[in-house]
Amino acid sequence: MASSVGGDAGEGEWLKVAELRAMAGAQDPHVKEVDNLTLRRFLRARGHDVGKASAMLLKFMAWRREAVPGGVGAVMPAELVRAEPSRELASMGGVDRAGRPVLLAFPAKHFSANRDMAGFKRLVVYLLDSVCSRIPRGQDKFIVVVDLKGWGYANCDVRAYVAAIEIMQSYYPERLGKALMVHVPYIFMKAWKMVYPFIDTNTRDKFVFVDNKSLEGALRREMDESQVPEMYGGKLPVAPLTDD
Repeated sequence: MASSVGGDAGEGEWLKVAELRAMAGAQDPHVKEVDNLTLRRFLRARGHDVGKASAMLLKFMAWRREAVPGGVGAVMPAELVRAEPSRELASMGGVDRAGRPVLLAFPAKHFSANRDMAGFKRLVVYLLDSVCSRIPRGQDKFIVVVDLKGWGYANCDVRAYVAAIEIMQSYYPERLGKALMVHVPYIFMKAWKMVYPFIDTNTRDKFVFVDNKSLEGALRREMDESQVPEMYGGKLPVAPLTDD
């Protein structure tokens, strides 16, 4: 699992990280494989409550062993997602002005009728592993541009959206920096109202809806022109993540 330094930590926080390691490690010896910066993210995600952070971490450890071949120290293999119908759901962009990697998501390339939930969850893990592996030292987070251009009822899949959000919230804490929602059709808001209650309070504020007339300015505030994808009038070519 990639990690980074992002955000200042005082001595008190590092003491709590050590406490978290001891508490969780008493129940799962594989906690020793998890670096301190990852532990710190779990601690921050639970408001520095060591008991709650330990429960969250232990749940993550058990999930990771089941979900990913190789467990905590491995990433989701690309070959396990290349056959997924939604494999072109996302692409890797450049970086924002803070150096955080940018993930581009295209929900209109996902069709609920073709979705196998187990395969979709593998794809979500692959995408999150891929973008997190690009987070540089000095940062903790990534940003995502969710482009809903062309989205319609055939693409509506609330169960899949909720599953993706739950994976991110439960197993990639303190990783999402911001989600820019662009080219949002009116009909999408009906689906959003069903998804919204499943998003935790801290994460909700990270979703920013951008209207079409403000899109160019919003992207250029976040990224240098060289890092804005060509499809939005910038200079950066992008390719599907699963072609890496």
